[in-house]
Amino acid sequence: MASTTYNPRTRDEHKGTEHLEQAKDVGADAINKAKEVGKDALSVAQEAGSDALGKAKDAVASVGEMAAQAASTVGTKANDLTAAAGHEIKEFGNTIAKNGPHDGMAGAASQAVAEGIKGSGRYIEEAKLSGMAHDVEQVIKNHPIPALLACLGIGFCLGRAMKD
Repeated sequence: MASTTYNPRTRDEHKGTEHLEQAKDVGADAINKAKEVGKDALSVAQEAGSDALGKAKDAVASVGEMAAQAASTVGTKANDLTAAAGHEIKEFGNTIAKNGPHDGMAGAASQAVAEGIKGSGRYIEEAKLSGMAHDVEQVIKNHPIPALLACLGIGFCLGRAMKD
């Protein structure tokens, strides 16, 4: 019969191995818990970031809409004021035609001036500011060199006037 002898060192090694296995399990559990908490935190951070980005986009869109509405309102007011000024110019032409001389050379000149003023007033009243801007754009597109020369001439004259 074989005798088994008691070896305290074998028993201590066995207990050490058990403790090492338990420590590994506890460490693995801790790592898994940390991963879960990290995933949850990342999810919450992503959600918060997404909400903040959405709110920022909404705010920018809202500001853009307000700016567009303000620009539209200003444009409409400018067109209305231009039409009113055109109407007044047309009425001034009517007044000149009515009260100016009708006979002779002075009468012809007076009526020609009155018709010119009335025509200008009608154009301003009907075309308004936006229509006049479109017409100027078309003239510049159709005649770029003369338009450039006119701008240079006007700039030169303004520069000379401001210099003195």
